[in-house]
Amino acid sequence: MSVSHETRDGVAIVTLQNPPVNGLGLATRRGLVEALAHALADASVEAIVVTGGARAFSGGADIRELNRPESGMEPTLPTVIAAFENSSKPVVAAIEGLALGGGLELALGMHHRVAGSRAQIGLPEVKLGLLPGAGGTQRLPRAVGLETAVNMIISGAPVAAGKLAQSRLFDRVVDTDVVQAAIEVAKEAAASGELHKVRDWTVEHPEAAVFLASARTAVAAASAHYPAPLRCLDAIEAAVNLPFDQGIETERAAFADLIQTPESKALRHAFFSERAAGKIADVGADVAVREVKQVGVVGAGTMGAGISMNFLNAGIPVTLLETSQDALDRGLATIRRNYEGSAKKGKLTAEQVEQRMGLLTPTLEYADLKHADLIVEAVFEEYSVKESVFSQLDAVARPGAILASNTSTLDVDRIAAFTGRPQDVLGLHFFSPANVMKLLEVVRGKATAKDVLATVMALSKKIGKTAVVSGVCDGFIGNRMIEQYSRQAGFLLDEGALPQQIDRAMEAFGFAMGPFRMGDLAGNDIGWAIRKRRYVEKPHMTYSKTADLLCELGRYGQKTGAGWYDYRPGDRTAHPSQLVNELIERHSTDIGLVRRAISDGEIVERLVYALVNEGAQLLQEDIASKASDIDIVYLAGYGFPVWRGGPMFYADTVGLDKVVAAMRRYGKGHEGAAWEPAPLLLQLAEAGRTFNP
Repeated sequence: MSVSHETRDGVAIVTLQNPPVNGLGLATRRGLVEALAHALADASVEAIVVTGGARAFSGGADIRELNRPESGMEPTLPTVIAAFENSSKPVVAAIEGLALGGGLELALGMHHRVAGSRAQIGLPEVKLGLLPGAGGTQRLPRAVGLETAVNMIISGAPVAAGKLAQSRLFDRVVDTDVVQAAIEVAKEAAASGELHKVRDWTVEHPEAAVFLASARTAVAAASAHYPAPLRCLDAIEAAVNLPFDQGIETERAAFADLIQTPESKALRHAFFSERAAGKIADVGADVAVREVKQVGVVGAGTMGAGISMNFLNAGIPVTLLETSQDALDRGLATIRRNYEGSAKKGKLTAEQVEQRMGLLTPTLEYADLKHADLIVEAVFEEYSVKESVFSQLDAVARPGAILASNTSTLDVDRIAAFTGRPQDVLGLHFFSPANVMKLLEVVRGKATAKDVLATVMALSKKIGKTAVVSGVCDGFIGNRMIEQYSRQAGFLLDEGALPQQIDRAMEAFGFAMGPFRMGDLAGNDIGWAIRKRRYVEKPHMTYSKTADLLCELGRYGQKTGAGWYDYRPGDRTAHPSQLVNELIERHSTDIGLVRRAISDGEIVERLVYALVNEGAQLLQEDIASKASDIDIVYLAGYGFPVWRGGPMFYADTVGLDKVVAAMRRYGKGHEGAAWEPAPLLLQLAEAGRTFNP
């Protein structure tokens, strides 16, 4: 039963009971209408209070129903809202926890609203490429004012009810029992006989047209790839200028358009994919997690310092180990500098800085890690160094402690074998800067225990990370795929493109940064070290030599003031380098290639389809368990444009048959051996299927 009802002293209490957030799916909508009808038919009931309990009034519509028959089955959400709005007895929404999306729209359709001061109020539909589709764009401006409504709807960000206490949205905002306060309001409304309807109010603003014109200019500049924000403004403008029923028609027409856009489909795919990433097929909810109350971090460099901050931010004490006092002092200084920088921006108070620093214990002794529940190493990327660290951790760590490597490419099973407890070992690949980047690749070794995996997946949420599980292979999901992307970028240099054209094309496609600007930021010497290893381990794999030639000149990127681009002191702007362009052109001549004009379209296809093909191979090998996991890795960690949904989803939208046809076309060119389609890709393309069902 998703809705229950009872009567208290002449007031019907209708309670949503659809955990975790009282989503308004079909069964819940039916339950609400039935409960309302029961209350209206009961002569002893003089008013109605609708609540969702302490955790949530309602988190909104069940978006799993979008594009499914249930979404259009009666009673729809607008039908439910109309039923409460037209009730002959006063209805009061008692809001605790949150009222988001359709949940807020439902409350806006009631005659009165009472909220706890800390309840979160919002219309987040824009984050899914949509707009509120059940009257939110029409009622909210009438209830909170035009400017506040525009800010809430365009940003999708929730606002504490206490900050809206002076608006017409709430009759009362309380710090006491919300349901009891709602019952009092309900009795007062029953006594007065007045039934207030938000739809009958007007939008208040002295210069609405001027404000909306200014907002439109700002929103257009900030939402180039997203149609939803401007359509939200269209609907809000209708609330200002048109009668309510016509405004509703404008809103619903915009919603119907937006739900079919590729951008909304991509955003909804990303939403569901992030949640699906946390579900591991053979690790059920019944697997008990280990307690993590204290963390150890080995290595106080850039990564170690950033990794430590994740746990400190979550209130988890960290013991930070280094091999020298100088290195340890630098790490501590980095952490303090980062926190003090946040304090200067108003993101932390001075007291919070000191609280977090107070949770940090520096040490030079491995023995001081003996009480840690989780220990993460962040040392140099060489097996000999890892062996030294894990051997010492094996000797001092308590039984049941989880030992994790922050390796970005190395074999986690080989690292686990340096210990006598491989079941407790896994990879935790943080991305730089580790205290900022959302992605966390969780690398599951062949011996990793299920409870270890369950523990770190739960912990990832606590420290604010988006975790994706990968199997063991060279580079895991993200770096293994990016290698093929980078190889194609190098081949394009050999054939006729220059770094600035390739970066410009990929950034126009939507990447946060093109491959060469990204290389300069990360350090070109890192890729050089990997290629040197590849030349020994995988001599069959070919690369353009331009990157090696660049590194031989000491052009490692921003840290040396020169890479694929030139940089000026104190300025990270990438300036095209004549020296580099001449080096590239000379290399083409040296290897016997006649340079040609290359279109931006070819650049995008070759780099993105290289990602797709390697992603298909990862699925074939069970390194990634589902295509959506790959998409989340690239959305959260590699700057792939969110409105395109990730590489595998993007390939689905293009059509896998078209992807294969393009690969075969490129396979006839320079270094065509790189274009052997993955068997899974061919299989799906021939069957007319997609990666994401």
